[in-house]
Amino acid sequence: MRHRKKGRKFSRTTSHRIAMSRNIVASLLRHERIVTTVEKAKDFRGLAEHIITLGKRGGLHAFRQALAIVPDKAVVHKVFKEIAPRFKDRPGGYTRVIRLGGSRRMEKADGRWAFNRVGDNGKRAIWELVVRAEPKPEAEGKVKQSKKPVEAAAAKA
Repeated sequence: MRHRKKGRKFSRTTSHRIAMSRNIVASLLRHERIVTTVEKAKDFRGLAEHIITLGKRGGLHAFRQALAIVPDKAVVHKVFKEIAPRFKDRPGGYTRVIRLGGSRRMEKADGRWAFNRVGDNGKRAIWELVVRAEPKPEAEGKVKQSKKPVEAAAAKA
């Protein structure tokens, strides 16, 4: 029986599993969207959400607690300055897991074909933040279209 045995082992030693969890959460927070296995995304979801909650709390103590989990100082700065303010009104559920493959095997997602992983047929998923960064505006050299075509037509008349 597996009573009180939380989490998956992923056929790894404890130190390898801890290092993997820290690195995969850092990658998610750095890129805001990664492709991984369904099991890893579901297992490390709580850790990623805890880091964002620390960012929402703010302060030096929360910053140091986040640094104890995520090894990259630049990522922790990004969480506290950019990511956490986006979730200030959200009480939880900062990430989502979108499964790839299944009946939609030929669907293209995130620039890659949505097959299961080639080596071991592992189920893949997109793990992303629910509220992602705004897309960057186009280059200033390009001519932007007017948002209100009615006013533009009235100005010509």
